[in-house]
Amino acid sequence: MISTFQAARAEALFVSSLQSSQCPQSEQVRQAVTAAFRQWGVRGCAERVAGEFGDHPETAVTRMAWALTTIDRTYPTRRATDLPTRPGALIGAA
Repeated sequence: MISTFQAARAEALFVSSLQSSQCPQSEQVRQAVTAAFRQWGVRGCAERVAGEFGDHPETAVTRMAWALTTIDRTYPTRRATDLPTRPGALIGAA
């Protein structure tokens, strides 16, 4: 399941100028996501994505699939099963 953070990042990547054909590296993806958030904000990115799905659904689906896959690879999420179980481990307690 995709998190809200991952979805917002995918929307930002979707509206960025990066293209899947560029095979961007993780640092390029992070920079593009940051730039999109700075330029349009979270809501602005979502609005642009919605507009593209309305105007060009045939290409938007493919681009969003690429964005989601790229974001998942660039920002791996930790699942609850990956977290330490020792009390205080998350806050650095010994």
